[in-house]
Amino acid sequence: MKKAGILNRHLAGALAELGHGHGVLICDAGMPIPAGPRVVDLAFRAGVPSFAEVLDGLLQELVVEGATAAHEVRDANPQATALLEARFPDLELVPHEKLKRLAADAHLVVRTGEARPYANVLLRCGVFF
Repeated sequence: MKKAGILNRHLAGALAELGHGHGVLICDAGMPIPAGPRVVDLAFRAGVPSFAEVLDGLLQELVVEGATAAHEVRDANPQATALLEARFPDLELVPHEKLKRLAADAHLVVRTGEARPYANVLLRCGVFF
């Protein structure tokens, strides 16, 4: 049994399959999930687990070379904006409709229980060397 890191077997397995350039969408409970990407649904109750908890846990496991979020987050969700801008100084902002289209090409979607709007980010995996 693992004693550290991500313990959810579905998520740990999905992360192990990621490669350079693959997309990982971390999304709130309300984000429409496109058909196609592998989905690990962690949502339990409204707010559990939070977007911040899941994002920070995944950032401990992944090499990320880029991140994209909806520009609507700036007006609708100051907490998520502050978190994303602190984690990703080069955060790319696009219209929410475009983010939803980009999500269709993600390799993995991780759904959180986050109940605040626009708490979504599409990560682009990098390499550790």
